[in-house]
Amino acid sequence: MDINLKRGLLEICVLKILANGDSYGYQIVKDASKYVEILESTLYPILKRHEANGYVTVYSVEHNGRLRKYFCITREGKRRIIGFLKEWEEVMEVYDFIKEGIYD
Repeated sequence: MDINLKRGLLEICVLKILANGDSYGYQIVKDASKYVEILESTLYPILKRHEANGYVTVYSVEHNGRLRKYFCITREGKRRIIGFLKEWEEVMEVYDFIKEGIYD
């Protein structure tokens, strides 16, 4: 898969996971692994970009004597998912055009 396409999909997958509820790094990786491979070393830069873009907020909770960072999707993050879905519909139209008649 094209690296830029995969990166874009990973970014939306992370937002979708957070749309299901606040979460932390390891759990996000675990939840995403059902659909796509993502490493923590890939996840944290995505989360930083999401925070910078206003798609997520961050808060800390003490867990076993340590602070654990939780990520929470914002309204803007949810709008980004909706925008992605609209864009993907356009991509699928082009895909259908390209695919048409090729496998005959």
